[in-house]
Amino acid sequence: MPDKKSKAGKERVKVAFQGERGAYSESAVYTFFGDETEVKPCRDLTEVFESVDKQEVPVGVVPIENSLEGSVNQTYDLFLTHNLKVSGEIIIRISHCLIANPSTSLEAVKTVYSHPQALAQCRSFLERLGSDLIPTYDTAGSVKMLKEKGLKDAAAVASEKAAEIYGMKILARDIEDTPTNYTRFFVISKSDSPTTGKDKTSIIFAATHTPGALYHALGEFAKRNINLARIESRPTKQKPWEYNFYLDFEGHRTEENCTAALKALEKYATFIKILGSYPKAA
Repeated sequence: MPDKKSKAGKERVKVAFQGERGAYSESAVYTFFGDETEVKPCRDLTEVFESVDKQEVPVGVVPIENSLEGSVNQTYDLFLTHNLKVSGEIIIRISHCLIANPSTSLEAVKTVYSHPQALAQCRSFLERLGSDLIPTYDTAGSVKMLKEKGLKDAAAVASEKAAEIYGMKILARDIEDTPTNYTRFFVISKSDSPTTGKDKTSIIFAATHTPGALYHALGEFAKRNINLARIESRPTKQKPWEYNFYLDFEGHRTEENCTAALKALEKYATFIKILGSYPKAA
């Protein structure tokens, strides 16, 4: 995995992210790689994965889950169709602002645009505001659209940075439902990271159709005292009511007990894909 070297003045890495300049994913890039990192904004998550897969950029940053609204399902699904690794994780605090053109007042706002997750994270504030809500592909992209179209009766939910970049006015700050609003991001690349002693590993697996298969699969980690940090199920999209399981556990895949657990898991799984091992975020 490319090192976080830009802060040290060494050769900068180019990083793909989903959204326009000012998106929270861009903030995650700078948090991990440094403020002078070269970025490649992408229209959607598929473009981020494809940019790394085709080696147009060496790494990408993608959201994987939010502390309020849960998993970003498309990210999980894209790991099944692209042979990429998780080489790092970033957790950033999400603080939403209501942003509009400079001449717009709060009372004039009839419509609010933003990414569906951002709108959901600000549900209480937006219900009190009473405006129509229109989902878009990106938070910062909504601000950019307001500026380009010169909309005077609309606003967007996005970051303070987005307002700064596009020269827009902040009508309200910290409008999310709770201050414990965090988003976790994965760094994706062609390879994962070497062991650091403070690592996590992410995998995908499907359990066999036998009684107790999932119970026994998870038990292989428990009997080796490996902590499971997260488990998520997603439909396989091949047969109704069949699921893949996405699992995060503490430890590096090359550590002896982790290697043994993954080997033992094979008895209870129809397939296993190791997404990668990476240092745990602070």
